[in-house]
Amino acid sequence: MPAESSASAPGLEVRGLTKSYGPVQALVDVSFTLRRGSVLGLLGDNGAGKSTLVKCVSGSELPDSGSILVDDREVSIESPQAARSLGIETVHQDLALVPALNVAENLFLNRERVGGPRALHPVGWLRKRQMIAESLDILRELNVTLSSVKMPVDRLSGGQRQAIAVGRAAAWGSHIVILDEPSAALGVEQSRNVRELIGRLAAKGVAVLLITHNMQEAIEVCDRAVVLRHGRKVGDVETANATARDLVDLITGATLRRDLDDAEL
Repeated sequence: MPAESSASAPGLEVRGLTKSYGPVQALVDVSFTLRRGSVLGLLGDNGAGKSTLVKCVSGSELPDSGSILVDDREVSIESPQAARSLGIETVHQDLALVPALNVAENLFLNRERVGGPRALHPVGWLRKRQMIAESLDILRELNVTLSSVKMPVDRLSGGQRQAIAVGRAAAWGSHIVILDEPSAALGVEQSRNVRELIGRLAAKGVAVLLITHNMQEAIEVCDRAVVLRHGRKVGDVETANATARDLVDLITGATLRRDLDDAEL
């Protein structure tokens, strides 16, 4: 792949995305570009349209109009399975982990390695040793340290569970990883670990879409930030040229109010 296409090529493009639920307009003509090897923050207050946008990109909802492009190709994402087939992985706030299963089983959930003679078993046998070995490789690449991948997830800390969910997305999300509030309810040290994981994902050339309410996190982790308000895009800024206050002003509409006041002078 040419150098330009890895770090600078669009991994995900959203063009004119619109979605309504009856009389409620959840998204109105939203457009943005997320390039590979970069982290884009998706910001906005509750009800701004963030969740609806994520649902459209991850295949949980179909937009009313607009288009979604992955690697410069327009696609139709009609289900989460379709999204995954395009290399799009989403880490939701509930993490979608099965507490009773161990780390390796969660990393390969619904993607189990199977083999053996089909005559003896209709779907083949689980290749547990292979999955354990690959799980160790996945965690090692992301610098995640656990005592054992055979440990049940319900024995892990919140930060470790978050790392497993992000690790699973990193392993299977070859193009785009969407993270919905990955640092919510985590302590300072655990949040730092998750931020480092995000940085390593971007360094691998993955396009990362980060939904967060933490403005300082957005400034520190994201290259750019798209701000939604009442379903519309009201800002698309480079975080290097913005402050947490700038982002809050966009979210609350304070920037617009100041512009109107200045225009009246």
